[in-house]
Amino acid sequence: MDRQRGQFRGFLHRRELRAVSDRTGSIRHDDVLCFVTLRNERVRLPYFLDYYRRLGVRHFLIVDNDSADGSGEYLLDQNDVSVWHTSASYRASNFGIDWMNHLLRRYGSGHWTLTVDPDEFLIYPFHDTRPIGALTDWLDTYEIRAFPAMLLDMYPKGPFDAQPYHEGQDPFEIACWFDSGNYMIRKNEKQRNLWIQGGPRARAFFARRPEEAPSLNKIPLVRWSKDQVFLSSTHMLLPRRLNAVYDEWGGEKASGCLLHAKFLSPLRGKVAEEMTRNQHYGASREYRAYGSGLETTPDLWTNWSEKYINWRQLEILGLMSRGMWT
Repeated sequence: MDRQRGQFRGFLHRRELRAVSDRTGSIRHDDVLCFVTLRNERVRLPYFLDYYRRLGVRHFLIVDNDSADGSGEYLLDQNDVSVWHTSASYRASNFGIDWMNHLLRRYGSGHWTLTVDPDEFLIYPFHDTRPIGALTDWLDTYEIRAFPAMLLDMYPKGPFDAQPYHEGQDPFEIACWFDSGNYMIRKNEKQRNLWIQGGPRARAFFARRPEEAPSLNKIPLVRWSKDQVFLSSTHMLLPRRLNAVYDEWGGEKASGCLLHAKFLSPLRGKVAEEMTRNQHYGASREYRAYGSGLETTPDLWTNWSEKYINWRQLEILGLMSRGMWT
């Protein structure tokens, strides 16, 4: 029932999308595709697109939710980007997932699809030497249809807006620190996915209400078919067998991390905008927590913070795994 409801919502909300640059005719059968919903992310876009192009993504399918900062115009000039515009409610579209489910069903079926936000950067074992196509070929060989990645919040040392972030800059030149521990994991028995919370956002903004801290479990890379839907952001999928991306018997399955570049100088303006729009989950409680917390605790760095080196470091810390992939 949940799956049919998700498919129907995607079908219904497709009417809110207006194609302004449809280049999907250039998509090849073996292309890895990237799906994104965004609003006012112009300063992030050059590095974001370049990063995923270098990984091997061949086409981007982007919903522009009424940006006013030039994001839409910039995307129109990118030959490997198809753009849909909407001024409809982000909240009413299940926080963009209805739009994504429609585009995934129409254009993603039969492809490996990567669904991410503009401040999320996938790293996987050997990503520094092997393109994403090598990973998806390996997943196909073992008939693995979904690849998980824990969201790893990255932050600078010192106030998050002390160093301005410039267009085209690698965000991890500034936000190069993370929490190596302080993560809570439990299993969602209904949908079979893991639920992960913790890290700097939990300790800095939700210390008194840890159960309300943002979820960090994601399944961004999926071999898509028409019978699938995202149920809650990329935290869980249907059919629910796709959520079993972990080993319950003591072993390890391959996994990655999404380096999360939220805590940079553009965040202050984003917080002010989203608190006014009130379009995010739980009456935008996450942004309200940022709004109050960043005034009193603008520095997320502690003596226990780890400086990011590479994916092997994260594997040693148990935050990702190569599993059987060598």
